[in-house]
Amino acid sequence: MSNQSEEPKPVDISASREEQKMTIKWSNGEVSVFNFDLLRNSCPCAECRGGHANMKSEPDDSMFVIPLMDSRTTHLTNIKPIGGYAIAPEWADGHSHGIYTWHYLYVLHQQQEAKKQGK
Repeated sequence: MSNQSEEPKPVDISASREEQKMTIKWSNGEVSVFNFDLLRNSCPCAECRGGHANMKSEPDDSMFVIPLMDSRTTHLTNIKPIGGYAIAPEWADGHSHGIYTWHYLYVLHQQQEAKKQGK
């Protein structure tokens, strides 16, 4: 993918529990809109990835093929900032271990846009 130091950074992050979507406005003018089920499917923590050996700095393409049902696992309750480089969503089922770096989220955005365009 792209050089992490040159990647855009979020200038605004918002979430709508009603629409079950998170919106990120990036410093380059791009906008990401992520469904909560995609964010939960792509959780980068060791527990969700099946161990430390399976953790990656970028999302796996398989995140787009396994939709979760509307359940406590996909209900966002909070978003905590992690330094100046990431966020940690908290879900209604108590899960809050995933640290989503700006790089991880921007790559997820690029993958989602490529899927929309049929690439």
